[in-house]
Formats: sequence, structure tokens, C-alpha cells
Amino acid sequence: MGAQVGTDLARAARLLREGGVVAVPTETVYGLAANAFDAEAALQVFVIKERPSFDPLIVHVGERSEVARVARDLPPGAEALMDAFWPGPLTLVLPRSAEVPDVVTSGLDTVGVRMPAHPLLRELLGLLDFPLAAPSANPFGYVSPTTAQHVADQLGDRVPYILDGGPCVVGVESTILGHESGRWRLYRPGGIGMEDVTRVLGKEPEVQAQSPLQLPAPGMLASHYAPRKPVVLGDLDEL
Repeated sequence: MGAQVGTDLARAARLLREGGVVAVPTETVYGLAANAFDAEAALQVFVIKERPSFDPLIVHVGERSEVARVARDLPPGAEALMDAFWPGPLTLVLPRSAEVPDVVTSGLDTVGVRMPAHPLLRELLGLLDFPLAAPSANPFGYVSPTTAQHVADQLGDRVPYILDGGPCVVGVESTILGHESGRWRLYRPGGIGMEDVTRVLGKEPEVQAQSPLQLPAPGMLASHYAPRKPVVLGDLDEL
């Protein structure tokens, strides 16, 4: 049986309320979403993706007011970044609240939070009373999907339902910023450029090197995305 693809928001919301997993569109890439406050639901995301447990998930909120349920003690500059880039492809790594289970943060004291801009996902979030933990909707290490068909091709019936929101308009993951030792750091480049971030903060964030022991944010492994087909190098005149 193949993957179920459609635009039924009520069905997607029901599955999520029941502790299930749904593939959802965002402006960046398609995500594999579960209730961010339900540890068992979030664990399914790791199982379906075959994602290592030390690689944390990003929590997606529908409204700024929901950040208080997910994070606490916002660092200087966080509100300005939210004002400038939310809703949009920016994830902020913030001190986590007690309501977020360890499985979502991989046991870290911080949590990645963003407010997506995709209208269908925002409508879905409006039907729910919880945020969604959602990494990209692909097997771990594969290229991230930018259409519902990509999700169906890669995950098949491992995901109960794929909410089809059309092609992703950004097509790359969100930029991830974190705040350590009084400074903002770039954990992962993405849909928001550093020039724009620097303009808001008044100072360019430092680039965070990959951590060999514990990852503070998603997308920091030495090998993160890999095509399934062989890559051949050559000159244009050989084509």
C-alpha cells in the first residue's frame, strides 16, 4: 500500500492529536511532524526516519505566544530576530521549558524553535493546542524533500498521511542560530542570509564548528545530506 497524500487538514490534525506522525509542508522542506509535548509520538519520528537519538528536533509554533510554553529566559536579541524573520526560515536554539520532553531535545537543556510561514501548516497549527516537532521528512542522511511526492517516494507507507502543500518555495532548511557565552552563533546556514541576521543584531554571528560529542542543533553532522545516485565529475565539453 502506498503513501496517503492529500489536503485534509482535519485528518492530519486528528492523527496528530492521537499521537501519530504526519508529513507536513513548510516553506523550507517537508517535515515529519508529531506532537512536541508527546514523547512517544516524537520517538516515532526518530524510528521512521532512522534518525540517531543524539540529533535533536526543531519545534514549530503557530504563534509567538506559544514560545513561552517551549522556551524560557530568551537571550538578548531573540525578540528582535523573531520580529524580523518570523514567520520564516529561522530557527532559534533557546533554553528549553520543562514541558518539552528529552527525546525532542536529545537530552539537551536547549530546544530549537521556529515559526513556519507555509499557510497550510500555519492553518494546521491553528487547529492544534500543541506545537509540532518536525525534522525533514526523509530517511536520515537523504536529500530533504521539497514536494509531497518526494516524501512518498522516500518514506512510502511508513508515514500514515502526507499533507500536500505544493512545492516548497525556499527549498533549503532553516538557518539555525544559538546563543552561547553572550554571543550569537550560526549552527546551520539556511534560508536566512547572514547579512540580514547581522543587520538585525548589529554584529555578525560566529560560526559554530561541528561538535564531536553532542550536537547543539540539527544539521551539524559531518555527513548530513547524500544523494542516492552516483556523482560523476567532468568538464562541460564532455556532456
